[in-house]
Order: sequence, then C-alpha cells, then structure tokens
Amino acid sequence: MKRNAIENRPGAVPLNPVEVDVMRLFVQLSRALGQRPSIAEIYGLLFISPRPLTMGDLMKRLRLSNGSACQGLKYLRDLGAVRVVEVAGARGTHYEAVAGLRNLAGNFLRQQVSTHLSDSGTRLEQITEKAQSLTGEARKHALARVKMLQSWEKNGQRVLPFLLKVLDDSSTLRKTRST
Repeated sequence: MKRNAIENRPGAVPLNPVEVDVMRLFVQLSRALGQRPSIAEIYGLLFISPRPLTMGDLMKRLRLSNGSACQGLKYLRDLGAVRVVEVAGARGTHYEAVAGLRNLAGNFLRQQVSTHLSDSGTRLEQITEKAQSLTGEARKHALARVKMLQSWEKNGQRVLPFLLKVLDDSSTLRKTRST
C-alpha cells in the first residue's frame, strides 16, 4: 500500500469521509507544489479537525512515524500553516491549522520560491559553462535554452517582491479593517 493511501490503513483510527476528502484535496495540491503527501495529510487533518490535535493524535490517525510527524509539523510551523495552541486541562503540545490563504501563500513564496530563485543564478552560470563545452547544434540549442531560463529567473526575481508586497499589503489592510 502506498504511504499516501489515506483510507483503510490497518491500525489507524478511522477517518470520516469528510476528513478523507479534505486530506485528498490537500494531497493533490501538495503534489502540484512538489511537497510530500504526509505534510498535506497533516495539514488537511488539522484543517478539518474541530479541535486542536497533538502529534500523537496525528501519528495515530494517519499512521505516521514519529520522525515523519515531527518533520511535517516543523515544516508546517516554519511555513506559518500550523500553530501551537493551549488546550485547557490537556497535556502535550496541541496544533491547529492556520487558514489564512494570503499568509500561507506569502510564507510559501518567501520560503520556497525565493530560496530557489536566489540559488538559480549561480546554477545557471554553471550550466552555461557546461553548455559552452558542447558542439554544433546541441551547443546552440542549449545556450538558447539557458538564456531563456536566465530570462525566467530575472523576471521571477523582479515579480516575487511585488507579489509579496501585494500579499503583505492586503493582509495588513484586512487587519486594519477588522480593528
């Protein structure tokens, strides 16, 4: 059985149909973003859960290893998608999903896209050097494609700060209106 097969996990606490469908939705999204399905399952279950859950709850409900649950929660906390909450009279650390799309999108862009874009300039220089060693049509084609990638990288570097500003400004504006 695949790790990301959400239902029918032997030994797991049963998931209700809504939990399964919400988790599937987040798994589908995570694939598009290149993230591990277990991270999407954790977020999906926290998102649909009416109460905060502990790491132990997540491990039991999703049949995750301690390491997978710990890494997934750390990643989601660093992203700002999950937060620790106090639960009166309960022991252990409890987590809940942060549901603000603008906040999630901004943090994802900062952590994932920005990091990769900042690294791509050096990598493209290295690829250009390697493409120079090719001959004939292969060299010409590779250099043209690398030039296209450099253009994409340059445009990404230009657009990303604008997108982050728009997300930050709209989030700030919404907070101002609610006070």
